[in-house]
Amino acid sequence: MPEHTPPAPESEETGRSAVTPEGARPSGGEEPALDRPLPEGVRHRVVAVAADAFGGFTFAELPVSLRPYARFTPTRRVKYAATALAAALESDTAFRQKVAGRLREAQPELTEALDAGSPPPAADPLDVAAAAYLLRPPGWAKLVATAGEEAQRADAERADEEAARELARLREEVAALHAQSRTEAARARAELESVRKEGDALHRKLRAAHSDIKRAEAARRKLQVELEEFRAAAAHDRAAIESEMRRLRTRLAEAEGAVEANRKAAREGRSVEDVRLRLLLDTVLDAASGLRRELALPPRDTMPVRPADTVDAVAPGQMSARDIAARALSATDPALLDQLLALPQAHLVVDGYNVTKTGYPAMPLDKQRLRLLGGLAALAAQSGAEVTCVFDGADLDMPVLLAPPRGVRVLFSKSGETADELIRRLVRAEPPGRPVVVVSADREVADGVAKAGARPVASTLLLNRLARV
Repeated sequence: MPEHTPPAPESEETGRSAVTPEGARPSGGEEPALDRPLPEGVRHRVVAVAADAFGGFTFAELPVSLRPYARFTPTRRVKYAATALAAALESDTAFRQKVAGRLREAQPELTEALDAGSPPPAADPLDVAAAAYLLRPPGWAKLVATAGEEAQRADAERADEEAARELARLREEVAALHAQSRTEAARARAELESVRKEGDALHRKLRAAHSDIKRAEAARRKLQVELEEFRAAAAHDRAAIESEMRRLRTRLAEAEGAVEANRKAAREGRSVEDVRLRLLLDTVLDAASGLRRELALPPRDTMPVRPADTVDAVAPGQMSARDIAARALSATDPALLDQLLALPQAHLVVDGYNVTKTGYPAMPLDKQRLRLLGGLAALAAQSGAEVTCVFDGADLDMPVLLAPPRGVRVLFSKSGETADELIRRLVRAEPPGRPVVVVSADREVADGVAKAGARPVASTLLLNRLARV
C-alpha cells in the first residue's frame, strides 16, 4: 500500500534532500518514513491488529473516518474498513500510538524486544514488521522492508513448492494419460481392424446383392414381355368369346321366340280374354242352372226370349257372394266358408303367411307352408273350388323348392312386390261377377279386395275350417 511520504528538508549547502542508509528519509526531528509501498502481507497484518484494537476505543477516541465502522466486528472491519484503517494509521499519529499501546499490552515480549533493537529470531516476520510499523522504534523502516522481503521469499518458496507438487501431479497425470492413450490407441487399432474386416465382408455382400439385382431386373424384363404377350392373347380370346356370346344370345333369342310361338300355337290361338270370357260364361251358366233347379223353373225353350233377358243382372232370389253375409252365421263359423265355396266357379285366394303366422307362428316357415298347403289340398278336393295360395317372396334370396299339392295353385310375389299387391292383381284379373273369396287378416288387403268385388274373410275362419279336414 503506498504511503504518503513527507518531503525531506534540503541541506544548507546543496539544497538536496538527505536519505538515511536504512531507506528512511529523515526530516529534521520527524520520524523516518518508508520510501516504498508497505508490503501486502505486512499491510494486512497491520490492519488486522488495528481492527482487533478498534473495539477498545471509545467513540470519541476514534478518528472521524473510522467512526462509521465502530459497531462492526473485527472480521467485518478487516473486510470493509481496511483502506480507512491504513490511512488513519499513516496520517493520525495519536491513533497509531493508541493502537501501538494496545499491541504492547497484547504482546509485551515482542514489543520489548523491538524497543531493545533485537527482534526475536523465531518470531513471524509479518508480526515483527507490523509491530515495528506501529511502534516506530529506531530502524523500523528497515525492519518493515526486511520482513516484507522475507515474507515475499516465504511466499515465493511456498509457491515454488506448490508449483513443484502441481508439476509432479501433472506429470503423473500426463503419464497416466499417455498410458491410457496407448491403451485406447491399441483398442482403436483393434476396432479399426475389425471394422475393416466387416467392411470387406459388406463390400462382398454388396457386390453379390448388385449381381442379384441385375439378375432380378433381367428376369423382371423377361416376365414383363411374357405378361404383355399374355395380355394380348387374353384380349384376343376375350374378343372372340364376346363375339361367340353375342352369336349365342342371338340364337337364344331366336329359340325363345320359337318356343313362345309354339306355346301360342299350343293354346290354339286362345287369348287371356277368351279364357276370362269362357270362365265368366261358365260361372253364369252354373249359377243359372242352380237357380233353375232351386226355383223349379221350366226349361228355357218353353219360355219366350225377351230382350230384357239378355241384360246382365241378378234375378230375384239369386244368391251372390255379398248375400251370404246376410245370413245368421258368425264371421268365424266354418259353415260360412262352405257356403261361399259352394257358389258356382268360386275362387279361394289365401294370404299364406298371414294365415300361418296367425295359426302356428312358432313353426319354421317351410313347415308353415307345408301344413297350410296340405289343408288347402283337402279343402279343394272337398269343395271343388279353385284354390290359390299366395306367399311373400320379395325377400327370398333363391327360389323355393316346393311341389304344389293337387288342386292348389302356389304363387310367390316377385322382387319388389308384396303378397298383398299380388292378391289385388289376382282379384282384378277375375271377370266381374265371379265369386272370389280372399282369406287375410290384413284390413288394408280386405278393404282393397272388397272394392274390387271380392269377399274378404278372416284368417281364423279358414283355420277353423281346416281344423275339420
